[in-house]
Formats: sequence, C-alpha cells, structure tokens
Amino acid sequence: MFAIGAGLYGLIEILWRSHTHWTMLLCGGVCFTFMYFLSAAQLPFWAKCLISAAAISLLELAVGYLVNIILGWAVWDYSDRPLNILGQICPLYSFFWLLLSAPALALCGLIKSRFGL
Repeated sequence: MFAIGAGLYGLIEILWRSHTHWTMLLCGGVCFTFMYFLSAAQLPFWAKCLISAAAISLLELAVGYLVNIILGWAVWDYSDRPLNILGQICPLYSFFWLLLSAPALALCGLIKSRFGL
C-alpha cells in the first residue's frame, strides 16, 4: 500500500506541478496506507473522505513544517493562497484532497476485494 500511495502521489504531483520531491513520495505512501486501513472502518463513505482529507492535510502540514520551514528545502509554498496555514496547507488543496480521496478509497476497496490484502 505504501508503494502504491507513493507512486500515485508522485504521479499526481508531476501531472499537477510537473515535478515532485522524494519527501512527497513518503507522504503519499503514509497517506494511502492510512486510507487503506480507514477504508475498512464502519463509517459512511463521505465520512471516510472527510477523515482522509483532514489526515492528508495534517500530514502535509507536518511534513511541510519540517522540510520547508525547519530544513528550508522550499518544496512548496502556499503563502499566496487565502487562509493558508504557515504557507504549508490551504483550504483549496484540502478540498482537492477531499475530491481525490473518493477514488483513492475506492481503489483501496478494490485492492482489498481483488487481492484480499
């Protein structure tokens, strides 16, 4: 699950920004693994999507704080976005994660049902 998430997150970044960073692959792997376990929870699908988007945004804030603010690697900067938090997350991208969580959770369910993982 980690490798699938890392690959998908990297692909999304390359398609969206035309580049990525190795730390984003780690972040994507953690996010997808979390979503895989969350997908088995007895919750409505919409709640799983909201929890996923919140978890992804919180992890992005933590990783961003480490790599962009503490280490100064300048991997991304949302300072120009309205209502951003420390330039690391913003409502627009959290909304995008909400939208993307639906197909990602569906993929988790497909993997579980097809491969029994």
